[in-house]
Formats: sequence, C-alpha cells, structure tokens
Amino acid sequence: MHIAFAASEGVPFSKTGGLADVVGALPRALAALGHQVSVYLPRYRQTKLADPATVVRSITVPFDDKYRFASIITGGSQGGVKFYFVEYPEFYDRDGLYGNPAGDYPDNAERFALFSRAVLEASKVLGVPQVFHCHDWQSALVPVLLRTIYAEDPAFVGVGTVFTIHNMGYQGLFPPETLPLLMLPWDLFTMSKMEFFGQVNFLKGALAYADFITTVSRKYSQEIQTAEYGFGLEGVLHARAATVTGILNGVDYDEWSPQTDKFAAAQYSPQDLSAKAKCKQDLLAAFGVANADPKLPVIGIVSRFAAQKGFDLIAQIMDRLAREEMIVVALGAGDKPYEELFLRLNKQFPNKIAVKVAYDNAIAHKIEAGADMFLMPSRYEPCGLNQIYSLKYGTVPIVRATGGLDDTIEPWNARAGKGTGFKFTEYNGEALLRTIKQALEAYRDQTSWQVLMRNGMSKDFSWTASAREYGKVYERVKQMRAATPATSEKVLV
Repeated sequence: MHIAFAASEGVPFSKTGGLADVVGALPRALAALGHQVSVYLPRYRQTKLADPATVVRSITVPFDDKYRFASIITGGSQGGVKFYFVEYPEFYDRDGLYGNPAGDYPDNAERFALFSRAVLEASKVLGVPQVFHCHDWQSALVPVLLRTIYAEDPAFVGVGTVFTIHNMGYQGLFPPETLPLLMLPWDLFTMSKMEFFGQVNFLKGALAYADFITTVSRKYSQEIQTAEYGFGLEGVLHARAATVTGILNGVDYDEWSPQTDKFAAAQYSPQDLSAKAKCKQDLLAAFGVANADPKLPVIGIVSRFAAQKGFDLIAQIMDRLAREEMIVVALGAGDKPYEELFLRLNKQFPNKIAVKVAYDNAIAHKIEAGADMFLMPSRYEPCGLNQIYSLKYGTVPIVRATGGLDDTIEPWNARAGKGTGFKFTEYNGEALLRTIKQALEAYRDQTSWQVLMRNGMSKDFSWTASAREYGKVYERVKQMRAATPATSEKVLV
C-alpha cells in the first residue's frame, strides 16, 4: 500500500520533540514490511539536505490577500522511504520551527495551511497515496481539505486519511477570520466541525474529518476521551470512539542501545553490566559533579521543561529529597519558569542536583547510559520515549502511571523478581517522594537491582510490531473509503 506522511518535523531533518522521532522511524518500519512510503515535511532553516533537487517547481496556494507559490524539493530516499520538502522561505526559513522566545509565530495558521495544500497538490504529481497519514495540528488541514474543497477532485477518489494525536495539549487555535484568510468555507465554523469556544481549532477539524484517529499509546487513547485529559475535545473523541485507537510508539534501537551507543563512555550489555560504572563517572564529570561517591545512585532527567512534565512535584519535595543519599542530573529546556526552577534548585542544593538548560543529544545519551534511575513524574504523557530508552540501558524508570508510562512500565516486585520500574498514580508530591524512596531502598540490594535492570533490558519496543498495527489501520481505512461514496462535507462520526 502507498502511504504518504504529512508532518511538521522528522529526524534527521528537523526536530523539537518525540513527533520527529516517530516520523523518522515509523515510515522506515512500514517500508521494511513492504509498503510504499513517502514523507512530506517543511524545509526549515535547520533542514540539511545532501543533494537537494526541485521535483515540483511551482504549486499555487490561494490566500485571500494574494497567491503564494511553493515548490517541492526531494531529499532522496532513506531506508526505502522517499522524503519531500515543501519550500517556501518566507514561511520556513526561520530560526525556530513554530516560534521564538517571544512565543508562537503569529502566522502559524498560514504557514501550515500552505504546507497542507502543498502536500495535496504535490501528491498529484509525485503519486497520490491510498492513505494520507497526518500528525498533530500542523497537518490537520489535510483531512479537512480532502473532504471539503477537494471532495470533488477525481485525483483523490477513494483516498483515506489517518490522523495521529501526539499531544492533545497542542491544538492550533486561531481567530475566526483565519478561515476566509485561508480560503476555507465559513460553514466549517460550527460546533460539529472546527469551531471551539469562538476560535478555529485545526486539531478539531482533523478529528471531525479524518477516517481514523490514532494516538501513541493504549492508555492515552482512553484518557483523551475524559474531561481530565481531553482539553475540551473529549466529546468529539468519545463520539468517534469506534474509530479511535492507541498504538504504542516504538523506538530506534540503532540509536538507543548501550551496546552500540557512540556517546556513552563505554558499552555494556545485560550479560556484562560492569561498564555502566564508567558511564556514571563520565556522566557526573559532564555535569561538573566532582568527588561524588560512585556508590550514590544517580537519578536522571531528560525532558522538555513544561507544566505537562510534572516538575512542580519536584519543587514540592526537593528539600526532603535532598536529604536522601542520591544525586539528580537534569537536562532540558523549555518554558522559562521551569528553566528558572531547575537553576534555582541547583543553587539551593548544589551537591544534590546538577542542571544543564539545553537541548543536547550527546548529554541525553550520557544520562541514559550513566544514570541508575530515570524520573518522569508527568501530569500526562501520551507515550513517552525516554522511559523506553531507559529500560534498554538498565536505567530503572520512576514514572507516574499515565498514558504510555503506564503501558510500558511494570511495577517491581522484589520477592518475585518481576517488573521493570516504579510508578505512582496520585498526582502529588507525597506520592512521588514515596516512590523515589522505594526505588532508593531497592537500589541498596545490588543483586536484586541487577535482576530489575536486566528485566528492563530484555524488553523489546522496536517499531516492527507497531508498524504492523498501523498496517491494519491503513487496510481498514482503505476498506472504509471503498464503501463510502465520494461526498463533500461528509463528517465520519
């Protein structure tokens, strides 16, 4: 089957978060299963192409003020996947993908509307897929356009859409006048389509018009249909429950494995864990922690610094956690209040918490390889990847039981020798502190701890199984489209 991905970022070309990892890895896994896969991305300033060539010279995209003309650049093939880039420097040749330190770019609606239209028009030249697989609000207009403006276009008869929610917290909200600016019909501004408390909601449009909706873990697919996690769209998702499913993200073990990690000070395996001590020493040196007792457990954090990630809980307990025999190393960047929080905690407890405010892939690898535990106390977590990386490195996860964290981590039972980590349910500092203390206590029995490490290292969350599940969804969408007459304004609920 031919599947075309449309997404706002994808490794190795552009990245701000886990979406990019998925868009980099899932297409390759699908291609390995025999599917034909194309990936469309914007060509940002950070996009580095070895041998770019123009394959579609001009695509006309109408806006109400003027026409804009984009082109399509090929990035060649990788792992059997063809990569194409929408080039329009006025929109994409910027320092950030979505914004700058002052906030989101004010023309994001126009930027990603142009991207969505260009993907559809380019596919007419480069090959119309059987299914468009779109990701997050930035490509949400693809299913909207297909069922409205392009509904009568014979090129897209029988073409289906799958829409993946990577994070319900980001929806693409814009003022009502955005619709005429983008040359979209006003009748989309209704409660059953794109209207959301007086604004235009791109994500809601995709939820209304896509043939099938997926998200990135089984638990999260259930959570987003509740008021606590649905961000106001739980009713839309609940109405579409028959076409909503959760498929756990896989990980790329070519990049994340202690046996091959080029950033780790030494390689190790479940059969020989001895070199992890050298990785810990290297990690502490990278954070400038001098003369630390090598027997002290190290708790690692690699994260976007944002409210979602549960760091307010760390602030609640750090004065008591600092009394424990352990060291915290934290790497991340994001919202200024949380960057300042970690820097403040570092000043307050310099011997207990070391911090680097940055995005640094090499240091992230060093944390996975050198830490003894990995902390993710998230308020919500659609899937999470770092806890899965941590399992492979024998770096025991401490997580809150939400979304993909709940799906991937099994509670440790020392008596039975079963389980892969530690988790808590209540979102409060006391529950977090209690769970960290349980982990620190378990760490004191190194014989038992190594059983726990090896349990995690034996888990396999590679992309193959997830790709097969997506293949089943594509087949279902193909059959749905074959049974559905081409009708404009058809909302599949």
